[in-house]
Amino acid sequence: MAILPIIETPDPLLRQKSTPVEAVTDEIRTLIDDMFETMYAAPGIGLAAIQVGVPKRLLVIDLQEEEDEDGKPVRQPLVFINPEILEESDHFVPYNEGCLSVPEMYAEVDRPDRIRARWLDRDGVSHEEELTGLLAVCLQHEMDHLEGILFIDHLSRLKREMILKKLAKYRKEKAKLAA
Repeated sequence: MAILPIIETPDPLLRQKSTPVEAVTDEIRTLIDDMFETMYAAPGIGLAAIQVGVPKRLLVIDLQEEEDEDGKPVRQPLVFINPEILEESDHFVPYNEGCLSVPEMYAEVDRPDRIRARWLDRDGVSHEEELTGLLAVCLQHEMDHLEGILFIDHLSRLKREMILKKLAKYRKEKAKLAA
């Protein structure tokens, strides 16, 4: 397994639409393993293949909501290959979202609180389920990446520009510290 570089905005690759995974191969499973290692190291709770430079309709999620007796997060890795949203509720809720491709920046985004989705897992088995709460939001966020959409695209122009200015300042300060 390997930790892959995460592409950050404004890289144009993040705006590319991802293509379907034709077959769940050993190569795809290796990519999945590398994506989990990359996501855990970042740390994050979701990662789309395009964020590591692979324009395929593949994403991984691990909300790590439970803890073991030592207080460490319990890993519950989920793989979504060629995910589709079949229906979504009319009820939208705000979630404070962040993104590994827009590091250290957060903003409230309104999304449906319930969706019905279909996808393949790492073994190519088809699933269809109703998802709610953070998992539904996270899946929608990661699926946006597959369409070339970032969470900041859901914000007003003013809020988006403020976040991009803060991101530029963050990168400048980070570069100073590294020098």
